[in-house]
Amino acid sequence: MTTKPVVIVGGGNGARAFAGHLSLQGAPVRLISSFPAELEAIKELGAISVSGTVEGQGKVQVCDDNFAAISDANLILVVVPAFAHASIARALAPYLRNGQIIILNPGRTGGALEFSQVLKEENCPAKVRIAETQTLLYACRSEGTTGVQIKGIKKEVAVAAFPAAETQPVLEELNKYFPQFQSVPSVLYTDLMNIGAVFHPTTVLLNAGRIEGNEDFEFYRDGMTPAVTAVLEQVDKERCSIAKALDIPVLSALEWLESVYGVQATNLRDGLISNPAYQGIKAPTTLNVRYLFEDIPTGLIPFISLGKLAGVPTPTCHAVVELACAALSHNFWEEGRTAEKLGLTNMTKEKLYDYLLHGE
Repeated sequence: MTTKPVVIVGGGNGARAFAGHLSLQGAPVRLISSFPAELEAIKELGAISVSGTVEGQGKVQVCDDNFAAISDANLILVVVPAFAHASIARALAPYLRNGQIIILNPGRTGGALEFSQVLKEENCPAKVRIAETQTLLYACRSEGTTGVQIKGIKKEVAVAAFPAAETQPVLEELNKYFPQFQSVPSVLYTDLMNIGAVFHPTTVLLNAGRIEGNEDFEFYRDGMTPAVTAVLEQVDKERCSIAKALDIPVLSALEWLESVYGVQATNLRDGLISNPAYQGIKAPTTLNVRYLFEDIPTGLIPFISLGKLAGVPTPTCHAVVELACAALSHNFWEEGRTAEKLGLTNMTKEKLYDYLLHGE
């Protein structure tokens, strides 16, 4: 095991899970955040209390908001909401050095591409390896101010680097700690398997009356009416059509439910409401929720941009974004990951493949 520190950027449940688990494996861990107050109790304790699938007190060093703490690390795990990736890239840029590996956990859609573009805009001279995972490794939740409960660790999680030529060295470093990570050919494979963008925004918006009326209901059961899931199926068809046009094999949302949770169903609604893992998950109590503010700009909008690039119409995705803009008086288009922000403007499919492989 390397003696170099692993740096975790973040302070939520996922960041705590990575930090605690890595420490219990014997790795020296540093934890930093743009919001140092969220780490104050962990700093005082000097550890994270881990329970569930993994048990113990994982010693960690909290470095407040001092991003210079990354300077001697080989591996930097960014575990924050995807809408914060660009600001984290700007914060890290002055301190990065050649050869470092940055992994977004997860990247959602376009995370590694956006991160790379921001580093270019910041004139960051360091040659770093940027990668993204398809989903978070852990099913976990924070406990108190210093703890995390790891309910489960996924058996397999896809990871890809941008450019794809760098995926193998990224995987080798990551597999020192986590054998669960498996490589895929490019970030398009992780980008187009963003299932949260399929399930979350539409369901929140079409249940807005119940949410704003303070109704207590289960998101994946009561919220998944026939009409709601009919729209979800259209969003998912558009996602799968983009993937097909770009020659990227992806699972449909229903196939994903079977693959990840073992759900057996003939349609998406039955799959969602019969999934035991979703039982008891309550609907949001406000529309000011990550299901909209994360999954639209880092999910639906890049789907739409990739659709334009691939020549695939995305009317349902577009309608959901417009509905969200109107309902919340918020310009999601302005902050969304567009082709321009991802460095993909006017690319042909052939140019896209070359760019994803080589980064230029």
